[in-house]
Amino acid sequence: MTPSGTAGNEELFRTLFETAPDAMVAINRAGDIVLANPQAHRLFGYPDATLLGLRVENLLPEAVREAHIAHRSSYMVQPRVRPMGAGYELTGVRRNGEAFPVEIALSPIGSDLFAASIRDISETKRARQALQRARFDTYLARLGKLVLESGGDESARSAVPALLAEALATDAVAVASGNHGGALRAASGLPADLTDALARALASDNLLGWLAARERDAWTLAQAGADDLPGLRATLAAHGFGDVAIVPLLDRHEPAGAVLALSREAAAYDSDQLHFLQLAANMLAASIQRSRSEEQLSHAQRLDALGQLTGGIAHDFNNLLTIVSGNLQILDAEYGDQGDARELIDSASRAVDRCINLTRKLLGFARRRSLSPRPIRPQQTFDELADMLMRTLGARIRVTLDCPASVPAVHADAGELEAALVNLALNARDAMPEGGHLRITARERPIGPGAAVAPGNYVSFVVEDDGCGMPRGVLARALEPFFTTKEAGKGSGLGLSMVYGFARQSGGLVNIDSRPGQGTRVEVLLPAAAAPEEAAEGGATPMPRAGGALVLVVEDEPGVRAVAVRFLRSLGYQAVEAEDARQALELLQAEPRIGLLFSDVVLGSGQTGFELVGEARRIRPALPALLTSGYERSAIGMDAALDSGVELLRKPYRIEQLGEALGRALGHATG
Repeated sequence: MTPSGTAGNEELFRTLFETAPDAMVAINRAGDIVLANPQAHRLFGYPDATLLGLRVENLLPEAVREAHIAHRSSYMVQPRVRPMGAGYELTGVRRNGEAFPVEIALSPIGSDLFAASIRDISETKRARQALQRARFDTYLARLGKLVLESGGDESARSAVPALLAEALATDAVAVASGNHGGALRAASGLPADLTDALARALASDNLLGWLAARERDAWTLAQAGADDLPGLRATLAAHGFGDVAIVPLLDRHEPAGAVLALSREAAAYDSDQLHFLQLAANMLAASIQRSRSEEQLSHAQRLDALGQLTGGIAHDFNNLLTIVSGNLQILDAEYGDQGDARELIDSASRAVDRCINLTRKLLGFARRRSLSPRPIRPQQTFDELADMLMRTLGARIRVTLDCPASVPAVHADAGELEAALVNLALNARDAMPEGGHLRITARERPIGPGAAVAPGNYVSFVVEDDGCGMPRGVLARALEPFFTTKEAGKGSGLGLSMVYGFARQSGGLVNIDSRPGQGTRVEVLLPAAAAPEEAAEGGATPMPRAGGALVLVVEDEPGVRAVAVRFLRSLGYQAVEAEDARQALELLQAEPRIGLLFSDVVLGSGQTGFELVGEARRIRPALPALLTSGYERSAIGMDAALDSGVELLRKPYRIEQLGEALGRALGHATG
């Protein structure tokens, strides 16, 4: 080729270079810009010819310049350099510091020069983002339809991870929950050998605790600290995954699980993908909360129905026990000195005592036990429990009790609280036959509107074990009375039901979370008290002698009424009988010698003993009164009657208990 032809080619090249619609720069092997067309100067905001001599990395963000130098150098030293082609996206930086997206194509020119074609793709990228967001909106609509139609159908919910993986075009998606976030509820795309390994890694990292300490937005492993989630990092690396996006599933205000999107590429997720995953997780969390609330409501209604039935049975049973126990006491008084009779009476009395204990447990579940709530310091309760639990549970159970001094006093019955914690500890021991770790903690927990208890300040008692756990079907019935999975003779099935009844009667709640092989976590939520317990003042009320006082006995059950009258006469009282409230009021008006009213709470006429006391005191304002019931505290007018000094005697009662209660009633009236 002649020099004139060479000059013509150079002129043609320069003309094409100068008039190209895209920004063009030519760089040497050192990375210096040796040529730049007017479009390049305009695109990057430099005056004419001022780009010449600058390093090409000056047109990129400072944070990526070192990485770009390494990439460019590697490309330029290849023996046969080929064009990179279009589609390589970078971020450019204008002279004023403004960053913008660009698409670059790099090609060799001769042996020492390389031409870069640079295109501003701001509008193109915005269009792509708009299309991607519209696509994500379509997937969100599909997800909403899926979770709305699924209800409690677990098989429908298992389709959620597959839908999310399709939307994100990622390798795998999993939904995790459980005590520490280690139970995989559903997954798509996970290799079989990764499923169990991932669950163990999430549990060992305490994923839920990690999420609770951070913002509630989506995270990627690349954004987390290098020391965060070591188990998850190691597991993903071992199975060839480069990144994971994590979004918490919030149960009201605390993480109850997480959605994880796994990719084999590093730094695989952009802001739009994370935003989509956040919206999807919010929708899924709302669906789970709704389903859980419906399940809890249904469970509470079933337990309430059982409670009403149980309470009614216990009341009727207590009436029968009052007759049996009363007649046994009468027989004991008259024939107890006879050898054969002594043995028979003692055997029957022991059976009655076991029946009394059983009905007491039933009334506890029915929330009709007589409680004496007062402010109690949880730390003191824990101190009293520590030694006893160590001795009771055995050496194979490691017990951890944790109650900071800052936990406020709780308003509850001290004996029932201790019994509830002991019951839960014994259940935990039975779930760990080979030994294990039992953790009992107490923490202050404010409750806002919308919960299953009234808003306010509560104390959360948590009893947690790492035992065998309960499958879903067992967990659904765990609080029901007489339901047990233990062998015959090893459990009554009333332990958890008593805890439930105590918590509900105290204005609190019981929550249970359990999974097979992962242990059980029981939370007893009780209202916090305003002030610590104050010591009671004053001594015991003096007990006056009977002195032949006339007692009006009101009882609709003839057998129970006969026992009461027999007991009264044995104690030195006189007695008149009434079978209902109407007859009692007539006798009270007709007989001025009546010195005390002794009535059952539940009267067959539809009136209660509490109401009867109110009407009787309108006739005789100073009339002493004593009430008895197998229901204990369970009737309208109870609070007013008890505040006025009326005592409640639980059925079945012994003759000496009746005598003491009558003495207190007469002593209160005298005082």
